[in-house]
Amino acid sequence: MLDKIKIHSSKIMAQLQDIRAVGLLIFGVIVILVTWSGIGAIETNYSLQKQINSLKQQNQLQSLQNNNLSLQNQYYNTNEYLELQDRQIFGKGLPGEKLILVPESVALAQLTTIPSNNTFTITTPPPKPAYQANFEAWVNFFFHRNS
Repeated sequence: MLDKIKIHSSKIMAQLQDIRAVGLLIFGVIVILVTWSGIGAIETNYSLQKQINSLKQQNQLQSLQNNNLSLQNQYYNTNEYLELQDRQIFGKGLPGEKLILVPESVALAQLTTIPSNNTFTITTPPPKPAYQANFEAWVNFFFHRNS
């Protein structure tokens, strides 16, 4: 057994002394290092691209909010808004308009009740056979779905 190990180790030493084998080994190490470096660069670019996309979305959201606020400010400067506020806060109206106050009891007496014959019932689906539930559980497990 010891002789086999010595013969095997001498073969390996002879191969390592050959310049072609050493060159191939060095080439393999360089290929592995370049591949590892490329994967690291790709991962870094991916994470930076995710950050850029997130910031772009935040920027778009902020610009939409700014546009919404500018439109709201334009509405607040219109005569219609000012007239509505005068009516609501100060009780003012246009010339010739009359204010009619209706007692609450009279207004509520004019309401009609809507028949509620459109009732909805929530039904649960019938239980699935055991083999179907088992199959769906395995599919959900493999595709990382939450049921």
